[in-house]
Amino acid sequence: MSDTDSVRKDRVYDPDIEHAFPDERLNEVLETVENDAEIQAYLDAQNVNPVTRKRYNDHGSKHISIVRNRALCLYDLLKAGGVTFNGAGDQGLAEADESVIIALAATLHDIGHVVHRTDHPYYSIPLAADVLDRLLPEFGWYDVEERVRLKGEVLHAILCHHTAEMPLTLEAGVVRISDALDMEHGRSRRPYEQGGRGINTVSSQAIRELSLRAGDDVPVVVEIEMTDAAGIYQVDSLLMAKLTDSGLEDDVRIVAVTTREPDKQLVERVEL
Repeated sequence: MSDTDSVRKDRVYDPDIEHAFPDERLNEVLETVENDAEIQAYLDAQNVNPVTRKRYNDHGSKHISIVRNRALCLYDLLKAGGVTFNGAGDQGLAEADESVIIALAATLHDIGHVVHRTDHPYYSIPLAADVLDRLLPEFGWYDVEERVRLKGEVLHAILCHHTAEMPLTLEAGVVRISDALDMEHGRSRRPYEQGGRGINTVSSQAIRELSLRAGDDVPVVVEIEMTDAAGIYQVDSLLMAKLTDSGLEDDVRIVAVTTREPDKQLVERVEL
């Protein structure tokens, strides 16, 4: 992402503005996570297997930052659109914990990559559980039972982000979708420059820009601009696949636009 992109309101969660949900707990959690040495070490180390060794797309700290930001922006739009979440509520937790579950799951969902790229969500579960057991007692508003319930919801969202297991909560659905919202060309720059030419790398190179906005008849519209038809793999095989069975299929619409060289004056629009 460029410096200009990084300040767009549809891309970056801003703790200082008003949101459609209670954000005090979330903002404290985010500050703690950003200053946690163990978590930050994981976010760097987890990039070695996918990028350095397999020449796959970025799964390190930049990916996590993008996924977490877009998850929180997506959650905010859904809340503003009247969507009722169930993960925290089913466990008797507060509404303020919905965004905490999303943020922690988005932060820790890929740490299993330090073990292996293959089946990494299953490796992420025990590693994230250890981190959460240490981290959650730092927040004085949770008792032992609430910490157990919150941890379970975070681990559920981590598991369901990239596996056949279907999300049973909308918090998990948000994390699942947001993992695929990091698809722009910057994500594949390193493996592409190192010679990686797999479909994930090539298709990511074709994605110029992605944005989130409120829709007229759905809470959220995801707009994707592609410079080449190769980008449809990112849109259909990755993003659309994760939207399916997320629990949010009726609340999120994907619109992909392919723009070619200006002299060809060709614009193709696909709605999924």
